[in-house]
Amino acid sequence: MGGSEQRYGDFVVVRRSGYVAELVLDRPKAMNAVSTEMARSLAAACTALGADRDVRVTVLTSSHASAFCVGADLKERASFTDGDLVRQRPTARAAYTGVLELPMPTIAAVHGFALGGGFELALACDLIVADRTAVVGLPEVSVGVIPGGGGTQLLPRRVGAARAAELIFTARRVKAAEARDLGLVDQLVDEGDDREEALALADRIAVNSPVGLRAAKRALRLGQGLDLRAGLEVEDAAWRAVAFSGDRPEGVAAFNEKRTPQWPGE
Repeated sequence: MGGSEQRYGDFVVVRRSGYVAELVLDRPKAMNAVSTEMARSLAAACTALGADRDVRVTVLTSSHASAFCVGADLKERASFTDGDLVRQRPTARAAYTGVLELPMPTIAAVHGFALGGGFELALACDLIVADRTAVVGLPEVSVGVIPGGGGTQLLPRRVGAARAAELIFTARRVKAAEARDLGLVDQLVDEGDDREEALALADRIAVNSPVGLRAAKRALRLGQGLDLRAGLEVEDAAWRAVAFSGDRPEGVAAFNEKRTPQWPGE
């Protein structure tokens, strides 16, 4: 798969290079605040990516120099009636669940502000690479709402219930070093290196079996919150999906022949 670029509306771009897709938040004039239009475009981009079997890893990045995403567009929200807010809710949810439900491994590359819905987009990814300028948090209760893009569910799965409660109830912003210590981000890199390091990590992941990667993600996600016995049944189902695919015999043959696998991907 060669390189390509496709725009979804005015604020979202998908770039493909090899087996890696870069999903770019591209509303720099508003620090990537998620408007209704941007949410709609993000959901559409995720639908297309989810259907593309050639994409083995997706990296979520920002085109803004000093921000990943500052969350919902509160200027737009200020003009909403209650009815507008009710009508917009499914559109907003589709953006966050679109990222969350991408079937391949996903990595967020975070620098600067990743607040509210912006941090929720990162939390929807499997891994978060952040540079030393990153500031993350879920400040929604400070403006009279709660995290509504998955934050109340995704954050405790990362850091535990009590830590998530403290962060959500205080609405505090967490700088990069503490964020790494608390497990809010997974990898801390030098300023300006988040995108490069996230793409490099994606390349290391993308050499592996595409069927295996998607099945492993499915097992990890579906097994969360289950008891061990039920979780092992989820794992077994995922194992069977890979064991009887074309990727397993190719992987075994490549190992024995000391060559790079040529994955069928099905």
